[in-house]
Amino acid sequence: MAWTNDAASSGREGVKRVAIGTCAWSYEDWRGVFYPEHLPAARRLEFYARHLRAVEVDSTFYNAPKAQVTAHWNDVTPESFRFSCKLPRQITHERRLRDSKELLLEFMEDLAPLGRKLACVLIQLPPSFSPRTDEDALREFVRELPGGARFAIEFRHHGWHQPRIVDLFGTHGVCWVWNDATPLDHQEEGAFELLPDTADFVYIRLMGDLEKKYDAQGGHLHRYRELQWPRETALENWAVRISQNADSHVGVFVAASNHFEGFAPLSCQRLGAMLGLPIALPDPEPGKPKPPGEGDFLGKLFP
Repeated sequence: MAWTNDAASSGREGVKRVAIGTCAWSYEDWRGVFYPEHLPAARRLEFYARHLRAVEVDSTFYNAPKAQVTAHWNDVTPESFRFSCKLPRQITHERRLRDSKELLLEFMEDLAPLGRKLACVLIQLPPSFSPRTDEDALREFVRELPGGARFAIEFRHHGWHQPRIVDLFGTHGVCWVWNDATPLDHQEEGAFELLPDTADFVYIRLMGDLEKKYDAQGGHLHRYRELQWPRETALENWAVRISQNADSHVGVFVAASNHFEGFAPLSCQRLGAMLGLPIALPDPEPGKPKPPGEGDFLGKLFP
């Protein structure tokens, strides 16, 4: 049975704390199906923010932005908009969290113009980052995280699923990211892995099959312009989890990847409908976007 808006009504106030957005916003594949055909790339964020109320910034993983860049992001988005910015790979993948305190502080200074629009900083660790070799580095890094911001850590190595690491995160208020990377040959199944709740907010990443995203040379195998791998059961499963957790947290941040179902904006809209949070996407006809969806669902999100 499909998850309906009525089913979410009992937790309506909590569900208002849910921020749903995509992993990045600047995709050429979206030209003509989300963005108007001739919209300049520099205006994509402004356009995006008319329809979705959150985004996970992927570009910060490759290069830390200058303060004037994040100031621009703040200027072109409404007050209710929320950002999650991925920590630079120089810290996570190159230095592997070691000797990176100054780099982290510089990064946080660059994000300062976002103000309260910064929901959290996402720390995505590589699969090779393991408890056997990196636990001390993780512990030191977590203990030295600066105040005044929220942090979420995503593991790609299952060896971290230990009570002592859960306790570490809970002690320091760091969010354990809930990631759905269910393989494509199991796309009809829900993601039922039980993951720790360690912070005052929840961070969910709908990533899809990471093993079938790139070819042998690292290039993309697909174009992301339409629904390709529907994951109805998975979305219903996540809608239930979100409804169950929204009331007890200050916010739930959901980031959908293109590779989850083939077209991230539509995944956001589909999940929003299950939660009773309408998301009005642009009209597919280039240059004729629909008006923004009704209501502001982020008024109480991440105070």
